[in-house]
Amino acid sequence: MTATNAQFVGSIPANYDRYLGPTMFEPYAADLVGRLVVPISGRVLELACGTGIVTRLLRKVLPRTVDILATDFNDPMLAYARAQVGPAPGLEWRQADAGALPFPDAAFDAVIMQFGLMFVPDKVQALREARRVLKPGGQLLVNVWDSIDQNPFIRVSNDTVAGFYPDSPPLFFNTPYGMHNLPALAAMAAEAGLIQVHVETVTLTGESPSATALATGIVEGTPLALAIQEKGTVSTATLVEAVAKALFRLSAGIKPIRVKLQAHVLEARAPR
Repeated sequence: MTATNAQFVGSIPANYDRYLGPTMFEPYAADLVGRLVVPISGRVLELACGTGIVTRLLRKVLPRTVDILATDFNDPMLAYARAQVGPAPGLEWRQADAGALPFPDAAFDAVIMQFGLMFVPDKVQALREARRVLKPGGQLLVNVWDSIDQNPFIRVSNDTVAGFYPDSPPLFFNTPYGMHNLPALAAMAAEAGLIQVHVETVTLTGESPSATALATGIVEGTPLALAIQEKGTVSTATLVEAVAKALFRLSAGIKPIRVKLQAHVLEARAPR
C-alpha cells in the first residue's frame, strides 16, 4: 500500500486525528466497538488502526483481561497512534500488512477494521487473512464509507478542489469512497470464506466546531495534501479557504457545523 492515495505521512496523521477524528471517525468507532462481542479473556486484532481512534475506545470499554493488538501498514500513523494512546495494559502495537498478516491461524477472537479495507490492494485477500487468524466462530467487523453522493460534505469538498484543476483533478476521494456497493462487499466476504455475512448501512451525524476546522482536516489531514503538493499550482491554504466557504454554505452558516455521514458495516464469522 505505497500509492499516494494511501500515504498518511508528515503532518497528515496529526491533522487527521485533530480535525477529522471527532467529526468523522469517533462516531463510527463507537458504532463498531458497540457491536463487538469478545470473551472475557479474549484477544482482539485491530487492522488499519490509523491514529488509534478505535484503539483508544477498545481499551476504554473492554475488560483489562482482553488483549488488544493494534496494527497498521503505515508506520507514521502507527507511531502517531502509539504516542497518543501511550502505554496501556493488554495493548500491543505492531506494523502489519492486512493482506499478509504475520500471525498464526486461529489466534484471535475478533478482528476489527475501521475504514481501512478501501486502501488494501487485494481486498478479498485481506478478508481471507482475517478469516485465517480468527478462531472458529470468531467475529469480523469492518466498516467502509458509502458513496461521495451519500456524504454531501465530501462531495462538496471534492467538487470545490476539482474546480481548481479542471484538466486533472486530484482523485484521492475515489479510494475511500469507492467501496459503496453492498452486494459486492458481501460477495467479497463470502469469497474469503466467511459465513453469517451481514452488511448494514449506518447513517450518523458528524459535528465540527467550524467549517474551517473541517476543511483543514479534509485538505491537510488526508493524502489529498500530497496530491496538491505534487501539482504545485495552488496552496493548501487557498484550498482550505475555498472548501471552508463551501462547507459553510452547505451548513447554512450554523455552528457547530453538522454533516451527514453514511457508511456500511460488514459483520461476519469465521466457520466453526
